[in-house]
Amino acid sequence: MAQPCYSGYRFPSDVIQRAVWMYLRFTLSYRDVEDLLAERGIEVSYETIRRWVIGFGPAIARRLRAWRPAPHRRWHLDEMFVRIGGKQMYLWRAVDAEGEVLEVLVQARRDAAAARRLMRKLLRKLGIAPNQWVTDKCPVYAAALRDLGLGAAVHIRAKRQNNRAESSHVPVRRRERKLQRFKSPASAQRFLSMHAATYNTFNVCRHLTTARTHRRFRAEAFAAWRDAAGVAA
Repeated sequence: MAQPCYSGYRFPSDVIQRAVWMYLRFTLSYRDVEDLLAERGIEVSYETIRRWVIGFGPAIARRLRAWRPAPHRRWHLDEMFVRIGGKQMYLWRAVDAEGEVLEVLVQARRDAAAARRLMRKLLRKLGIAPNQWVTDKCPVYAAALRDLGLGAAVHIRAKRQNNRAESSHVPVRRRERKLQRFKSPASAQRFLSMHAATYNTFNVCRHLTTARTHRRFRAEAFAAWRDAAGVAA
């Protein structure tokens, strides 16, 4: 997979990848990133930062996803309402038992066809099937599993069993408020895909590890990001 090419840009690659990282890693606006760079003596407009994120973010996210290990075989599916351009849409999400975001998909409907589309994309992208599907009690998931010939798979719909997927919506809600809502389905899908790949890389579950282990995981996450961005350490 080809690495991002920074030739022809006025700013060095380290500045560009750092601006993209700050925007995707933290709940910041483009103007916030502009101010943070200005404090470090780097004068760049928020519009330039936006172009960097759009231009380099998807490629970096693809490389991060390609290098992730195989996910846990227990998958949680859920959907949440989002308003995009004044229209009600649904954000479908799949995470594994360890909180890894496997897929996000913005769709206009909340029916069996939308659930099938998410499942097909998951199976095609990951090349494996889970041992367990965990969902809420919405009937569209069971219908989609039957339609795809996956009815024999273990399907768990017990109360509070899907808290893993529901909790994964919180970072997106936070970014949605910061962005003052998503402007279009395409831009929402693009941002959420980049955000998910970055979140997976830096989500090291600090409360479950010692300080030394956390520092090691964080160093590995930084190394993975810089490798994906094509920037020497």
